This record gives sequence, C-alpha cells and structure tokens, in this order.
Amino acid sequence: METNRRVFQVDRRDICYLRYTLESYDGMAVVRTIDPHAALIEVSIAPGCESIAEPLFEDLKKREGLRMEEATGQRRKEAALKKTYYIATMGCQMNEYDSEFLGQRLMEYGYRPVDDPERADIVVINTCTVREKADQKAMSLLGRLSRIKTRKNPGMILGVAGCLAQKEGQRLFHRFPQLDLVVGPRELSEIQGILDAVLLQKRRMIATRLDLPPLNASKIHQLQGKQVCAYVSIMEGCDNFCTYCIVPYVRGREISRPPRDIMEEVRLLIDQGVKEITLLGQNVNSYSWQDPDGSFDFPSLLQMLSEVDGLVRLRFTTSHPKDLSDDLIRCFKDIEILCPHIHLPFQAGSNEVLERMKRGYSREHYLELVYKLREAVPHIAITSDVMVGFPGESPKDFEQTLDLMEKIRFDALFSFKYSDREGTVAFHMGGKISEGEKSRRLNRLQTLQKEITLQKNKALEGKAVSVLVEGVSKKGGQWMGHTDTNKIVNFSFDKGKIGDIVNVLIKTAFINSLRAV
Repeated sequence: METNRRVFQVDRRDICYLRYTLESYDGMAVVRTIDPHAALIEVSIAPGCESIAEPLFEDLKKREGLRMEEATGQRRKEAALKKTYYIATMGCQMNEYDSEFLGQRLMEYGYRPVDDPERADIVVINTCTVREKADQKAMSLLGRLSRIKTRKNPGMILGVAGCLAQKEGQRLFHRFPQLDLVVGPRELSEIQGILDAVLLQKRRMIATRLDLPPLNASKIHQLQGKQVCAYVSIMEGCDNFCTYCIVPYVRGREISRPPRDIMEEVRLLIDQGVKEITLLGQNVNSYSWQDPDGSFDFPSLLQMLSEVDGLVRLRFTTSHPKDLSDDLIRCFKDIEILCPHIHLPFQAGSNEVLERMKRGYSREHYLELVYKLREAVPHIAITSDVMVGFPGESPKDFEQTLDLMEKIRFDALFSFKYSDREGTVAFHMGGKISEGEKSRRLNRLQTLQKEITLQKNKALEGKAVSVLVEGVSKKGGQWMGHTDTNKIVNFSFDKGKIGDIVNVLIKTAFINSLRAV
C-alpha cells in the first residue's frame, strides 16, 4: 500500500493549527508547508489511515469552519514541484547508474532535482567504499551536510546510500546524529517506503538487505536533458571474493537481470535519443539467465542487443580475466556495433601476488587473452586496473608488474595503492607494505604508463577517426566525444551535431585527450 498525498489550499493563519491537529494522531499523517505565500500544504496519510483522516478533514471544515480546499490539476502539479532533492554520487559507473535510478524514484515521489544541497528537502550521498580514501571523502561530506542541516536547514532529510552505507550500517547513526536514513545498494527500489517511515513515523531508517533482486529501471529510466550515452545495469553483485575486495560483502552475490528487462530499458533509452549504451556489472562476463524461453550468457545477450534498431554503439564494463571466453572475444570481431575497447583488470604482474589475491588466473593466461583479443581486432584498445603494495609484494613482484605493462602497452591504466578493507581476507595478511614504499612504487608505475599512453596517442596524429558527438567540451567553444576505442576527442562546432558520428582528423595528442580538426 502506498502513502496517500493530498494538497490543500488553506488560510495561512491555520497552518500551524492544522499541523498540530493532524500530526497529533501518532503516525497517521505528516503535514508539510509547500508554499507559505499561497498557503498550500501537503498532507501525507499513512497506508490504512484514510478512514480516520477523511472524517477528521470534514470535522475541521464543518465544525471548526476551517478552509481546506483540495488543490487539483495544474495547481497540484506546481505544488508537487516545490519539493526538492539533491544526490551526491561517489565512485564507479554502477553508482552513477544507481543515482539515476534513485533520482527517478524520488521524482515519482513528487520531488525535483536541485544543484545545491542547502536548498534541498532530501539530500542523499551515494557512496563508495572500495578504498579507504573513498570512505574518508564520504565521511567528510556527510559531516559538512550534517552541519548544514543543523545550522541552516533543520527540516532536511539526510541520507547515506551505496556501499559505505551497506558496510557501516547502524554505526553511521552513532557517528552522525543528524542522519535520517541509511540505504544499501539493493534497497534503493524501496526508497519511497523508507521515506514514508521517516516522514510519517519520524523514524530513523536503516535498510541493508542483500537478498533483493537487482534494480529494475526498464520502465522508469528517464534522462535529464539531452544525452546520447547511457548506462544499463545487467547484473548486481560478485561471487569472486578476491582477497582484497569488499564488493561481494557490500553488493551481495551475483544476480543477473532478465534479458527482456534489459532489452526494454535499452529501447526506452533509444526512444529518448541515446545512441550508445554501456552495459554494467561487477563482472559482466559471468552474466547468466535461464527461463522457459531459453538461456542467455553474456555473448548471446550482446548479440540480442546488437539487433536493436537505433543502437549505434555498444560497450560493457567490467570484465574479469578468468571469465573472458573465446565466444566473447569473437563478439568484438562479429558484432559491428560493439566498440573495440575492453577494460580488463590485471591487478598485478606476479603469479605469486595473483595467487594471494585469489584472482583465478596467471600472468601467462592474461598475456594469452591479450594476444587473442589483438588477433581478433588488431586495433582494439585495452585498459586495465592495477594495484601496488599488496601484502607481501616484493620488489621483484613489483618489477614483474612493470614488465607486464611494457609487454602489453595498455592504452590507459587506473592505478592505486592497496588499501586495507575490514572484513576481507587480505585485511588479516602479514607483510604489509609501508605507505612510503607504496607511494614510490605507484609513482614509478604511473610515470611509465603516462609515457606509454602518450606514445600510443601520438601515433594517432594525422589519422582520421570516427567520433560520437556527445556535447560541449569542458573548456567550451568546441564539441567533445569519444572514439570507438574510448579516447576523448575535442573538435570544432562545424563538425556535426550532438548524436552524430563524425570523421575528424587528429591534430594534436595529449595524455588524456586528443585535439582534432
């Protein structure tokens, strides 16, 4: 059952009395002033309490002579848009997707987005906890928003969502008394019921179940503004339990979405003008679905989506090397709209370290996968994740990581220092590397990768590439888009319009982008 929300035009002098009277019935209703000048109030009635509320409304109007005219039509629509929300998103593409989903559910609830948390009725931080630095950033922002709520906006509903919320749970309430709700990734679909409890029952709510299905945005994924690239989640969770990784504990076990829901969401986005879809999952390679109509693995899902009219480009992330099959590699060759780019984390170049990480593959196997990928599509771009300073990583182990980078020559790397995550196996391992040594190793690694990336980008100077026009560049005055190999290109406005695929000539190459004419 859903909360019944009704909007009334009243006399301004009666607002306080109406709030006191209606909210005195414990848990029955919450009264919120929408527009004090127009004397518009919203009364949110708890499920099952309509039979109590309706006679009370009539009594207030007839016996006490109070004005309570129900707002309808345009007036009600305008009133609904008075309520606002703000979402701060930290972390990966999956969090960006989850925030889009959360925003859609809040708009269904009658809220509109604003870009300033101080002006919002509801503020949610969607958090990451993959490394300690992510925890620190989230805690810092939560502290700042708590102070804003205390000093400037005491009526604000303040919430934490995402992986940090799942990991910390009740402890967040003890640390931040201003916090109203803590919601894990799997619970975002229940946000309306959670908010009902906060608003109607004045309760602080924690919702961190992990046994729920993945979020389903197949009917509600509406874009904000003109957008030609979008994410679609195909699965949730991870079953790999790498010894350093917190993800299986905060995202839960792997569950795939039904292919029909994925297809429906993709079509919904294409109808809104999207040209490029990136499929998301902690490990998309292990996607699996079975029902009476048949079975799907990841290659067959890609094949199905490639046949959708209007879809121009298809991407996916992230892949796990141990599950990268020959069938999936062939997809890069056989599916025309599948972009020639793969993000394939290798994490370390030493077999001893990979074994302690419980990654499920060897250095030699990873090199074989790269060979197969380049044999299928010689110009394929390969990016990766790598970690330095894993417990017990010797100088020789680290040199093997650098050697692997030299052999493969990645287009780009996301590199970071090992970070202890409480609850993981690696948290209890000996042989921890000092912060100073981790920093020195990271600096060497990043210096090497910058040289490789710049060399690979410089090789594109003077060559023509195809770019999807995505919008105005950050610096302004020119378009920005990506090549099919996922490289950023900036170029002049006379080349097409948003949503077009245009051919441009690379003039100058930098480490992080290309300039074209």
